[in-house]
Amino acid sequence: MSLRDAYGGDVLISGWAHSPFGRLDATLERLVVETGSAAITDAGLDPRDIDAVFLGQFNAGMEPLAFASSLALQISDGLWGKPATRVENACASGSAAVHQGITAILAGTAHRVLVVGAEKMTAADAQVVGAGLLGADYDLAGQSSSTGFAGLFATVARAYNERHGDCADTLALIAAKSHANALANPYAHLRKDYDATFCGTVSPANPLVAAPLRRTDCSPVSDGAAALVLTSEAITSAAHPPVRFLGVGHANDHLPSSRRDPLAFAATELAWHRALDQAGVDLADLSFLEVHDCFTIAELVLYEALGITERGKGRQALDEGWVLREGRQPVNPSGGLKSKGHPVGATGVSQHVLTAMQLTGMAGDMQLPRADLAAVHNMGGLAVANYVSVLGR
Repeated sequence: MSLRDAYGGDVLISGWAHSPFGRLDATLERLVVETGSAAITDAGLDPRDIDAVFLGQFNAGMEPLAFASSLALQISDGLWGKPATRVENACASGSAAVHQGITAILAGTAHRVLVVGAEKMTAADAQVVGAGLLGADYDLAGQSSSTGFAGLFATVARAYNERHGDCADTLALIAAKSHANALANPYAHLRKDYDATFCGTVSPANPLVAAPLRRTDCSPVSDGAAALVLTSEAITSAAHPPVRFLGVGHANDHLPSSRRDPLAFAATELAWHRALDQAGVDLADLSFLEVHDCFTIAELVLYEALGITERGKGRQALDEGWVLREGRQPVNPSGGLKSKGHPVGATGVSQHVLTAMQLTGMAGDMQLPRADLAAVHNMGGLAVANYVSVLGR
């Protein structure tokens, strides 16, 4: 049963926009306004046509302004009085905002929704950023940590080593793939051609961050924004054809780490199957995937949790070339969080934007030869809040 069959209506992505990701000389307000305005224009709409606004933003003290929901109204006086809501679900805040927009359209309370994901991180001190991100972890919230979330995902890598054998070389291959793909992404933070030898070698240029994770295993701290216009019907004045949501899934796991197997990503798997089942498709039907690779070990575990390989056999997806750009099912042709960057609230919206660009043949140098059906996966915390969207052109 598709989303349309389940709820009696369509939800379309009719417009989009994307800022560069990186260390930007731009305020949070500017990121929201410029990107949101561009998405409305791309959809061929006037700001007055928008019925509701959802802003995905984590913040957690990294930005002094803690009440950002109305920033989008700075786009135009035509947005004055429109309902605007800030949505937060850790690193899945962007997809949480997208799914809230979908819910508003399916409920009939809105027909044209602006979704903006944005984060300003680089202006904050490194300790503030680290403490803010650790606020998404049940066990470490409020505590000091020299490694932050890298330390949490390092425990996943060590668990993988113990259960399935040393994965250091596999993580280096994932990092090299990510960097190679990001070279074609004009929005990416890290457009650097690092091969597997560099990524797999601990050096002054690639130090250990939290053993066994090296710097090239970690996504950077970034600023950036992305925006979508969701509609209940196609807009004839849009700059391109729309992209349709075929299925969505959302599942949360327990917050305490003691109640989760670090390698299971169990709620991710549940959200994944909910979305695919609703769309009426199988993994093999998908042209490509954009997944939440905040650290290379996350991508490796996702190969297995999403069914690309059997558990413990994630390396096979790389050795057989399945997930490479030229493979049968590319993963993260954008470069993913690891190289594109990870401005937390923007990430989920960015994944949807770049997927929509692929599906409409507008991805430029990133464009894949086959792109007709795709899935987006975005998670908050260590696979705690999990969102999946299946999109088709």
